[in-house]
Amino acid sequence: MISSSTFTVNGRRFTPPARPLAVICLDGSADEYLDAAMSRGLMPNLLKLSLNGWRGLARAAMPTFTNVNNTCIVTGVPPSVHGIGGNFFLNPENGEEVMMNSAQFLRAETIFPHAQRAGRKVAVVTAKEKLRDIFASGLIAEGGIAFSAEKASAALTATHGIDDVESLVGPTPAIYSGDASVYVLKAGVALLKAGRADFLYLSTTDYIQHKYEPAAEGALEFYAAIDAEIGRLLAAGAVVGVTADHGMNAKQLANGRPNVIFLETELTQRFGGGIRVILPITDPYVAHHGALGSFAQVHLPAGLDVAAVKEWLLQRSGITEVHERATGARLMELPADRMGDLAVASGRDTVLGRTLQWHDLRAVTNGLRSHGGRYEEIVPFLLSEPVNPNYAARASGDLRNFDIFEFTCNGGPGGR
Repeated sequence: MISSSTFTVNGRRFTPPARPLAVICLDGSADEYLDAAMSRGLMPNLLKLSLNGWRGLARAAMPTFTNVNNTCIVTGVPPSVHGIGGNFFLNPENGEEVMMNSAQFLRAETIFPHAQRAGRKVAVVTAKEKLRDIFASGLIAEGGIAFSAEKASAALTATHGIDDVESLVGPTPAIYSGDASVYVLKAGVALLKAGRADFLYLSTTDYIQHKYEPAAEGALEFYAAIDAEIGRLLAAGAVVGVTADHGMNAKQLANGRPNVIFLETELTQRFGGGIRVILPITDPYVAHHGALGSFAQVHLPAGLDVAAVKEWLLQRSGITEVHERATGARLMELPADRMGDLAVASGRDTVLGRTLQWHDLRAVTNGLRSHGGRYEEIVPFLLSEPVNPNYAARASGDLRNFDIFEFTCNGGPGGR
């Protein structure tokens, strides 16, 4: 018997149905990717889900990066509450640039240990190892499972809640491949069928979306493979919710080179030394994006006129938003103490860098697709069940990608 006990986390109430449940974050999946594959008959299961359940669009959190939005999804709250405002930030306590890939930076609990204590068998599978520590926070001690496709072979019962991933799912895939994402969903299916999980979070990687536009053959093949695994989840009786952490856009010139503003260089030339630009997209997977995204935090030296820098930046072609810290924290729902003096976002086809020398652009010489700004903010939101009237009314408002667990648990015909 699968538990349908109610639990509450971060002010949200969850009453999952007494059925297996899987929430999927398709990293980097702008709605155009789903449309391109479905219109060609390559995603029959997702098309069926859309027709028999519910399909719409939701707003992701800013900046539109992986760590930010995955943490929103697994906590049900914005960055201002959970504290993760980027993949990377400048620690004001010591002036060091730090990766925010550890649960030590979390300021809110994830839903997973609460679901486990409420009687669910919880398993979290992520493509990238960088997210596992955040997802596993409090879960392993409660008897749950959390591992990554990237390090599947290294999973141990004491630290991951499981030690036989490869025998259950197959060999560990290469992280720079579509296989890493398909592996995540295959793992979810295997765990469900083996009776080892009935409450799943499956988070993929955006390698394919960085590499291919929606109608490209590589993308279409990838989404067909994803659809096959979604079909297996549905066939196993799972209630399925699908969203994304962010979208993806081409950000390059006609010659294929990145359309980049080297922000630190330009600001230093205009206002002098001591300016530090932090790029929150920065992570260990630079082959995806070369650490180039459409959002930056700018830290200014004492005495420099913040308003003057802001006004100068707003005149720069390619820059669409510049906010001082307090305004940016309010408008973008960010943790103010982990921000710079200015938050800067760029246009749909433009990325922000530090200096030419700081970036290794060899990985993106054949073109750049990236994310981080407003133009990657709207993402898919799909449910395998029809939405009840209460949640239909909510869906017509400001639907967020981090509403997905609540909608999947409570939004079906029997929910309330």
